[in-house]
Parts: sequence; C-alpha cells; structure tokens
Amino acid sequence: MKKKEVTIYDLAKELNFSPSTVSRALNNHKSIGKKTTKEIHKAAQRLGYRPNSIAASLRSNKSKTIGILIARINSPFMSTLISGIEDTARKANYNVLISQSNESYENEVNNAKALYDSRVGGVIVSLAMETVDTSHFKQFLDKNIPVVFVDRVPKEFNSYRVVIDNYAAGYRATKHLIDQGCTRIAHFAGSQHVNVYNMRKKGYIDALTENGIELDEKLIISLKTMSSTEGWEATEKLLGMSNPPDGIFSSNDSAAVSAIRCAKERGVKIPEELAIIGFNDDPVASIVEPSLSTISHPARRMGEISALRILEHSKENLGTSVSEITMLDTKVVVRNSSKRNP
Repeated sequence: MKKKEVTIYDLAKELNFSPSTVSRALNNHKSIGKKTTKEIHKAAQRLGYRPNSIAASLRSNKSKTIGILIARINSPFMSTLISGIEDTARKANYNVLISQSNESYENEVNNAKALYDSRVGGVIVSLAMETVDTSHFKQFLDKNIPVVFVDRVPKEFNSYRVVIDNYAAGYRATKHLIDQGCTRIAHFAGSQHVNVYNMRKKGYIDALTENGIELDEKLIISLKTMSSTEGWEATEKLLGMSNPPDGIFSSNDSAAVSAIRCAKERGVKIPEELAIIGFNDDPVASIVEPSLSTISHPARRMGEISALRILEHSKENLGTSVSEITMLDTKVVVRNSSKRNP
C-alpha cells in the first residue's frame, strides 16, 4: 500500500503550529524565530516531508529551476559551461534541467517547449548549428521568463547574451601564425549563420589583409559540424594541393587535433612545415602530440554569469525588454603545434 505524502497541514497538527507558520519556517522566513524554524525543519525530516515544488510553480507560474538547452553535453566546453551554471544555481537554491539538441533545430524547438511546460524560472541557451529562426523562445519572454543566450547567440533577439569577442580571438589566432612565419594560412570555418564561426572567420581575413597576405578562398574549408572526421578530410584536401598551406587556424580543437594526426601520418613536420592552432582549449589540446596551440575559452565563467543573469532578473522582477550583452576576453595559449620562434 502506497504511503500517504506528509503535508504542511500534517506538520502543523503534529507540532501544534499554524500551517502558515510551518510554511514560512520551511522557507526560512525571517519572521519566524530560529528555534521554531529549527524545530519545524527537524520534524519535517523525521516525518519524511517533501516540498511540493510542482504546486509552488503552478501558483507562481514558474519554478526555482533553470532550464539549460545546449547543442551537445559531451563537448568539454559545454560540460564546463554547465558546471558553472549548476554551481551558481545551487548556491541560490535553484535546480537545473538539462537538455541537448544534438545540433538539430527540430530537437531544439521540442526541448524549448518541454522546458516551457516545466515552468522553468529562466532558460540558458546555446543554439544548435541548424538554428536560424529563434521564434520558439518568444514563449518565454511572453511570460517574463528570462532567456540568456550564451556563446552561440542569435543576431536579433531582445534578451541577455554572454559571449566572447570571437572576432578578436580569430584575429589573434591568425596573427600568431603570421608571427611564426606562416604565409599560406588555411582556415576551418563552421556554418557562417552561427555568430561564433562567422566572427572568427572575419578576424582571420582581417589579420591576413592587415599583414599584407593575400586571401586565397581555396584555403577556407567550410565544415558542417566541426567534427574530428571533417577536420581529417579537410586536412587531406589541403595537403593534396600543389601549393599546400604552411598554417591552419581551426575554429575548434576537435578538427585541429585531427589536422595534427592527419599531417603526421603523411609525414608532414609540425610545426616546421605546418603550424596549427585550434580554439576552446579542450583537455585534448595538452594531450595530443605535439601539444595543440589554441584560444582559451572561459566556459565556466560564461556559465556562472549566465546563471547570475537569471537570478538577478527574477529577484528584481525585471521586464521582458531587458537586452544586455556581456563580452569576455580570450587569450592565445601557445604550445608546440605552432611554436616555431622562441
């Protein structure tokens, strides 16, 4: 036989307090004395009372839960981002719900609806590679539920954004290869409707132009998902040219690591004949041989700030017209895959 759930009214009867006193004590309201609060919490634990967060969310139309909607959980960048969100949320007694789109627009739309139906108090989103239309997030704003876009963000959407300066990072990565003596620098570019890849490519092009290197469009290889397989195939294509590149700037580390492995298999010396730099500073960057130069990406800090935006919005009861961009800086992490000069 299923055991009956203990309610606030059961606690009130057991302790001879009013239900309202019990409720306030369980929520640590300062109008209730410390001794009474401690007594009620102790009794709640002894009797097996569980707060009904669903009922609370139905009353307020939102819960103390932050929804996270990202492309892939198994990405080192994303897992570190989630860690920053979760730690910040936990300190404020918020929970998190995590869903992944696997780079699919359709999955993203369905996951957004599921989070909305769960009455989350806010949602943090990094867009799928396929996503162009972001109208499925309007349902949150219509209910004054804050939306924070992080890393991959839409061009036009009235909300919070937490990003890095991808243009400056792309410029620095390319300039680093130029400083090492590279004159034919290839670029692994992601989907150009995605802000991060578009701005990294612009930084790459401007670094070449401003340093007197003519742009060769054949050296720009577009990758759909920036996977390791695509990185290998792109490297094979580049090394098969009659005039191959002497440098590669990859928009992520996965493709860059494949470039190192492919080049080594073909007997190309790294960095003497081919200098390579990636992006994100994933753990694999320091493990691969030679170690991969890359661009640092403050994933954890981006997660912390994203969660804080949700918490601040809810605490101050701000309106839906809030639009704020937080931009964090990056730096070049120089390792053996590109280091020609001391």
